[in-house]
Amino acid sequence: MLNGLRPAVFLDKDGTLVEDVPYNVDPSRMRLATGAIEGLMTLHAAGYLLVVVSNQSGVARGYFPEAALRGVERWLRELLAQAGVPLAGFYYCPHHPKGSVAAFARACDCRKPGTGLLRRAAADLRLDLRRSWMVGDILDDVQAGKVAGCRTVLVDTGNETEWVRSPDRTPDVVVPDFAAAARAILEAGAGSPE
Repeated sequence: MLNGLRPAVFLDKDGTLVEDVPYNVDPSRMRLATGAIEGLMTLHAAGYLLVVVSNQSGVARGYFPEAALRGVERWLRELLAQAGVPLAGFYYCPHHPKGSVAAFARACDCRKPGTGLLRRAAADLRLDLRRSWMVGDILDDVQAGKVAGCRTVLVDTGNETEWVRSPDRTPDVVVPDFAAAARAILEAGAGSPE
């Protein structure tokens, strides 16, 4: 630990950590993405804290109540714990500016590509963003990580539909699955936990 701060790997949930099933909050329909357990075990063993940061606009759109996300978090924590992998944090954004639920229908800084989720996790968990990574399946994930000061990995599973490039939307690494993302992070060396 440098300066008492630890590095983390921030994980997008849908399409990165779990297979992408739009607006799904039913754990019985959730499946971990290819290479997720292997990759998470490798990153945890290397000393990275693992933190989910997820846009969940289904709350703002009225597709499911915010309380449903507690079941999703519980399922993820239990499943990963069975593999000996602790989840250090689970952060989500329930907002969307075009939402139909008034309490959540707004622009915010926590919805990726905003950095609010990463910064809140960094403050809560005493994380070093400069030695951390953001792993996601779309360029909004990459942008959130880059602007927050992290290095980034794009898991290119075909989920990105708006290939709008800029320096903040250019990943450090592009890989086909989560296991490859973990290998790329460890191979990068710089920014490693110790």
